Amino acid sequence: MRILVVGAGATGGFFGAHLARAGRDVTFLVRPGRAAQLRERGLRITGLGPDVVLDPRLVTAAEVDRPYDLVLLAVKAAGLPSALDDLATAVGPGTVIVPFLNGLAHLDVLNARFGEERVLGGVARVMTMIDDQGDIVRLGPIADLAIGEQDARPSDRLKAIEAELTCAGFGIAVSSDIIRAMWHKWVFISTLGALTTLMRGSVGEVVAVPGGDRLAPRILAEATAVSAAAGYPMSKGGIAAVTALLTEAGSTDTASIYRDLVAGRPVEVEQIFGDLLDRARALGVATPLLDLSTMGLRVHENRRVRQRSK
Repeated sequence: MRILVVGAGATGGFFGAHLARAGRDVTFLVRPGRAAQLRERGLRITGLGPDVVLDPRLVTAAEVDRPYDLVLLAVKAAGLPSALDDLATAVGPGTVIVPFLNGLAHLDVLNARFGEERVLGGVARVMTMIDDQGDIVRLGPIADLAIGEQDARPSDRLKAIEAELTCAGFGIAVSSDIIRAMWHKWVFISTLGALTTLMRGSVGEVVAVPGGDRLAPRILAEATAVSAAAGYPMSKGGIAAVTALLTEAGSTDTASIYRDLVAGRPVEVEQIFGDLLDRARALGVATPLLDLSTMGLRVHENRRVRQRSK
C-alpha cells in the first residue's frame, strides 16, 4: 500500500516515521522549506526512549505525479486549504483519505473537495511538539490512531488499512462510531485547551492553587453538554476518566494550543473553539468559560496578525 503522509510535523511526522521504520511504503508531502530542513537533519523524534532518526522519502506538491492508495492528512487547520491543493494530484479513484485534524469542520471541506466516499474519519492521540530545530519532541507515552467510516458501517478497506497500520510502533483501532470518537476528542482538547490557556499553566499548576481543581470539571461540563446536545453524549466513565486526567496533582500536561500560545505562534482558535461555540449557540447550550477562553485566544490571534503586518 502506497502511503502519502501530508505534513511532517508533530503528528504526521511522528506516525509517518514509525510507519516508515516498520517497512511501510511511506512518502511525506511537505513544503520546500520543511523538505530542506529534513534533508539536512533527517526526521528526528526525541524525548522518550532512544532517539529516532530517519532519512525520509519526501516530495513537494510539484513532484506528486500519481495517486496514492492511502493519504494520511495531518496539518494544522490554517494549512488545510493549501494542503488540499497540494495533494490533489495524489488522489485517484481508489485513494482513501484519513484526516487527523482537530474538531469536525475539516470533514465537510474534504467531503466537498474529494467526495465523502473517499474520506474516513480519524482520531490521533499523541503528545508531541516541534522544537526550534524542527525535531519532533515526544512529551508523553500516548500514541495511537482510530479510524472509521463516516457512516459507521464496516468495510473491507477499513480492515486493509488497519492491517497496514498495525505493528508500526503505535496503537491502531477501527471505531464503530468514528464521529462520536471525534466529538469526544474534541471535548477533551477543548477542555484542556481552555483550562491551560485561561490559567497560563499546566494541569498540575492549576490544581495546585486554591479552587484550581474545580475549574476543569466546570469547563468539561460545558463541552460535554455541547457534545450531548449534538447527539454524542459521553458516558459517566468517560467523563470520570477525563476529569481524573485534568485534575491530577503535579501533572505537567498542557494543550498544544497553549504551547502555541506561549510561543507566540498561530493558534487553532476557530477550529477548536470557534466552531464548537457556533454549534453550542445553534443547540442552545451556554458555554461561558469556553466563551472566555475563545475571546482570549482571538485577542492573541488579532495581536499576532497586527504585529506581522507592521
